[in-house]
Amino acid sequence: MKKYIGRRLLQLIPIILTITFLSFGLMQTAAGDAVDALYDNALSGVTEQVKEEKRAELGLDKPFIIQYGNWIKGIVGGDMGVSYISKKPVFETFISKLSSTIYLTITSILLTVFISIPLGILAAVKRNQFIDYFIRMMSFIGNSMPSFFISLLLIYFFALRLNIFPVMGNSEGWKSIILPAFTLALAMSSKYTRQVRAAILEELNKDYVIGGRARGIQESVIFYGSVLKTVMINLVTLLALSIGSLLGGTAIVETIFMWDGVGKLAVDSITMRDYPMIQAYVIWMALIYLVVNLITDILYHYLDPRINIVEGE
Repeated sequence: MKKYIGRRLLQLIPIILTITFLSFGLMQTAAGDAVDALYDNALSGVTEQVKEEKRAELGLDKPFIIQYGNWIKGIVGGDMGVSYISKKPVFETFISKLSSTIYLTITSILLTVFISIPLGILAAVKRNQFIDYFIRMMSFIGNSMPSFFISLLLIYFFALRLNIFPVMGNSEGWKSIILPAFTLALAMSSKYTRQVRAAILEELNKDYVIGGRARGIQESVIFYGSVLKTVMINLVTLLALSIGSLLGGTAIVETIFMWDGVGKLAVDSITMRDYPMIQAYVIWMALIYLVVNLITDILYHYLDPRINIVEGE
């Protein structure tokens, strides 16, 4: 197990180098840079000479490969740099936004689990009955609506018309999290409900279930002892991908609700060409997906001992 974890962690080095190099290169191809974005937004009418002096101060006048090399040296030394826009350390700024994103992720995942698993089970048990058709229709509608549209609907009805929840921001405690979390949970629940239903129906038609019924084993024992456990293993993969995506920040939802997380930070940084902050976000995304996939593989092993994650070592 330790060798497997160590090998997976070592894979992070070439992944981060490749992703950061590509993202750094793509940013160089964009029209303008951080200095242009900074002064254009300020509407200060500064001269090109002032801009060039600012580029020299930030190191933006150097060739691409030198800029990237200097950034890598800083990362190796534990320094992620300073934001071009806020002038604050990148690491401290990123960490200060991360707690909001983690809070939103946990709340959204819990809502998704509490909604999708019971509805998926109910739809499978009541197959081809009215409740099954109703759940499938609602999940289809929820899966078809984009998150920004759901966000606007929730804001209009629950914030503007009913005045139950705040319109945006995360300064009013638990009330602030409800609308953005439910927006994310609705889309995920619509997908997972159908996945749970399909997985349960597939398992119910397998030989071990038919054999268990023939031996007189109670339906509840077969369902909760075998079928549901197998379905949960499949659901772990879907949840892991969603957790990775949510921890990376849901840019659209965070921006609409003005939720001060890493997703909104990434959008603002891209808009302002804040290269050090964008690179920090890229590293975070690579770390998240590798760690989440690693945890998923380990969970697979413990949920189903037949899966040997150290095979081939």
